[in-house]
Amino acid sequence: MKNIFIAILLGFFCTLNAQDFKAYQFYDQKGKTIKTDKLIKELAEYDVVFFGENHNSSINHWLQLKVTEGLYEKKKRQIILGAEMFERDNQSQLDQYLNGKFDAKTLKDSARLWNNYSTDYKPLVDFAKNKKLNFIATNIPRRYASQTAKEGLESLNKLGEKEKTYIAQLPIKVTLDTPGYKEMKTMMGDHAEGTKVMNFISAQAVKDATMAESILKNLQSGKTFIHYNGNYHSKEFGGIYWYIKQKNPNLKMAVISVFETEDPELKIPEKEYIPTDFNLIIPADMTKTF
Repeated sequence: MKNIFIAILLGFFCTLNAQDFKAYQFYDQKGKTIKTDKLIKELAEYDVVFFGENHNSSINHWLQLKVTEGLYEKKKRQIILGAEMFERDNQSQLDQYLNGKFDAKTLKDSARLWNNYSTDYKPLVDFAKNKKLNFIATNIPRRYASQTAKEGLESLNKLGEKEKTYIAQLPIKVTLDTPGYKEMKTMMGDHAEGTKVMNFISAQAVKDATMAESILKNLQSGKTFIHYNGNYHSKEFGGIYWYIKQKNPNLKMAVISVFETEDPELKIPEKEYIPTDFNLIIPADMTKTF
């Protein structure tokens, strides 16, 4: 009877343990777990922080907001926000919303907001608005990226002077030595036409170079610029990070990369895991926003 009781008790505790689900786990570059308070303390020492994301991950976006709030407190308000999801030619509309001259509907009607703006990015924009922080629209207008993909990087030379202010200064260097770009070429396959492949990669490069230039133009001494972008734009210290390094190698920059796993303990994935400064592991079945 005693043994039966012990077996039931053990089964009960095992059931409780199985229900202790983990929503996320941060690791440092050496593979050690790091708590969010220590993460924020370390991020406060950087000039630029790239917070990579999977665009449809609810926990990813929630953590961006919570880390930003923590960094705001740690840095005593000395932070600047910026994001891939806003294009340079919409900076005026974004500023007018931040200044209270536009309401949410007017911003939506006048700027090219992503479909998941209200759930995933509005909380960050509203945080900047409430705290009177700068929020920089860093990305190239999508029509110019599309033009590059179709007609090549050289086609941007035909733009007018006003239009050119919305993209990084030409000429823009595009090299397969940049982390990620060689991978893009491989993904397109050996049978893809060479010119089309390089146009596609150049479209990615012009986005990265423009976001890099936007960050550099809006940096302020003593402040941390936190930038939200798709994971691909900063993974493996490539993309935006790489372009900034070409212009200012002395800046102290940190990359937070994101990885999904089926492991309920959120251990570091065994495959396709190339760590950056900080690495966010999230469940593959985490709720998606779209």
